[in-house]
Amino acid sequence: MATLLWILAVVLVIAGVLAIVRGQLLWGIVLIVVGLLVGPGGVSVFT
Repeated sequence: MATLLWILAVVLVIAGVLAIVRGQLLWGIVLIVVGLLVGPGGVSVFT
């Protein structure tokens, strides 16, 4: 489960960075914050 959460967090952060690069600043920030919260190192919403 931890590996799945880690992969999901990485995908969310990368999607957030890409959204910021495309000019969608708010959506990018939201994706990055959610990615950091979901990741095993963050405050996981699943535990």
